[in-house]
Amino acid sequence: MKLYVIVRKDLSVSQRAVQAGHVVAQFCLDRPFSRWKNGTLIYLGIKNLQQLKKLMNQLSYNNINYIEFCEPDRNNEVTAIATDQHFEEFERMRLL
Repeated sequence: MKLYVIVRKDLSVSQRAVQAGHVVAQFCLDRPFSRWKNGTLIYLGIKNLQQLKKLMNQLSYNNINYIEFCEPDRNNEVTAIATDQHFEEFERMRLL
């Protein structure tokens, strides 16, 4: 089972790492009965907040559940999302 972690690339490299960690931790807290049991992690990058919101809308439209992490130090902006469901668009995205 895979966990897809999508992080904004307009953040610094260290911020990306921290935000990815936050969203994985949030996923584990919010979805303790998920099919993902600390298996494969796939880190993908997305250009910015606007593109991340667009992806979130696409996921919702396609009934794909995801967890988002909103960073308090960035006015609660969404910085990363995670899902254990495959979405075709992920195949076109670049690794983080």
